[in-house]
Formats: sequence, C-alpha cells, structure tokens
Amino acid sequence: MRAADPAEDAERVAALLGRPPRGDYQVVVRDGDGTPVVIRNAPLLADGTPMPTRFWLVGAAARRSVDHLEAAGGVRAAQIAISGAAIAEAHDRYRAERDAAIPQGWDGPRPSGGVGGTRQGVKCLHAHYAWHLAGGDDPVGHWVAEQLSLPAAVGGGR
Repeated sequence: MRAADPAEDAERVAALLGRPPRGDYQVVVRDGDGTPVVIRNAPLLADGTPMPTRFWLVGAAARRSVDHLEAAGGVRAAQIAISGAAIAEAHDRYRAERDAAIPQGWDGPRPSGGVGGTRQGVKCLHAHYAWHLAGGDDPVGHWVAEQLSLPAAVGGGR
C-alpha cells in the first residue's frame, strides 16, 4: 500500500461521509487498497464545539454490514450478550482516551458520555465497531466483529 496523500484522504473521507468532515481527523484504519475505514476525530471542532464521536466508521462495506446487523436487532442482542458492567467500563476507557486529547487548560464545553456520546448501554454499533477496529478495548465492538464473521444463514425462509 502506498503512502497516504492528505488531499486524497480528504476527498475519500468526504465521499464516504457524503459531506466534508466537520472537524480535524486522522485516518486510523484502512482497507487493503488504502481506502479509509475508520477515522479518529478531534474531541473539539475548530469553534470549540464538543465532538463526542471519537472513532467514526466511514468504510462503505463495513457500514453496510453494521447497518444490517443493527436492523436485525443487533443493539438489543449486544446488550443482552454483554454485561452492563463490561459496557460501562468500555465507555469509561473511551471517555478517558478522548478526554486525554482535549488541550490542557481547555475550559470550554467538553464532549460527554462514552462510546459515540452514550452515557450507558449501547446506542450505535457503528461507533463501537469503529473503536474496536482502531484497537480499542471494546467488548461490544468485539461482539460486532464476531457477528460479522458468522456465515449468513442459507435458505432463510424470508
């Protein structure tokens, strides 16, 4: 894979989002051909507005896969499969990572919540999976990865 070109990344990320990103970011996960899959957002936008979603799943194929999982009841299934304590601990780790990137001495509004801005439980499998792909210790993201690796049912009866 060739070195990343910032201008090309900006175009690719904007195309994947359907709009330019609102703040600073870094591509932290790419697919085999170098296309961005996960971006890490700055915790604050240029105007100081808090950005609670630190890791954003931008890869089209990954987003579609997680879309299907969510549509099939994945959020509820994840909350059943993973203890509330483990989810709360993941929110704490996410919050700590994001808050460590806030400039020292910042006294303006701060992002709140954990993964994707959620205070408890699971709101968005995309945010959990993005953090997992970026190396985060997230049991929900790990669960999503396991679900996505399961073979699809054959015959299905739909």
